[in-house]
Amino acid sequence: MSAGIVAIPTLETPRLRLRPYRLDDFDAYAAMWADPAVVRFIGGAAFSREAAWTRFLRQIGLWHHLSFGFFALQHRETGAFAGEAGFHDLRRAVTPSLEGTMECGWALTAAMQGQGLAEEAMRAAIGWAAVHGSGARLTCMINPGNGGSLRVAEKLGFAEFARTTYGGSPIILLERSRQTA
Repeated sequence: MSAGIVAIPTLETPRLRLRPYRLDDFDAYAAMWADPAVVRFIGGAAFSREAAWTRFLRQIGLWHHLSFGFFALQHRETGAFAGEAGFHDLRRAVTPSLEGTMECGWALTAAMQGQGLAEEAMRAAIGWAAVHGSGARLTCMINPGNGGSLRVAEKLGFAEFARTTYGGSPIILLERSRQTA
């Protein structure tokens, strides 16, 4: 069932603008997903330009069908594309299932990593989801070797609820209430 046309919000934090993707974001987006430093714990393999394009279009289409999705992150001071953050429901073949939850995710360009921007972006996104989201809980999946993202998730109030595999790699599944700060 389609949610229909949804106005994608723009959110602001002290250092970031979370906004709808624009076509002119694509070159920076493709470069981010081709960077081994970005994909190290997100599948482990750099994306081709074609695969990045498919993901880019998916991120935009989520809003139309689910009334939530990912935001493009823009550094407010420099205007640079900083990454992406937000929510999806990818109907992943993972047990236990995350289907029907707002699964959180974030990825920053290598130049933007290690500055607290993922936490800042996700705090804004989670604040939006508390009012406009669906379901009782938010989830995320993180590679156990990704200490940075595990620290971000902990700061955001996520707690581990399972360890499993996805795509042949170990992952940790985490959850938190959609409503809790």
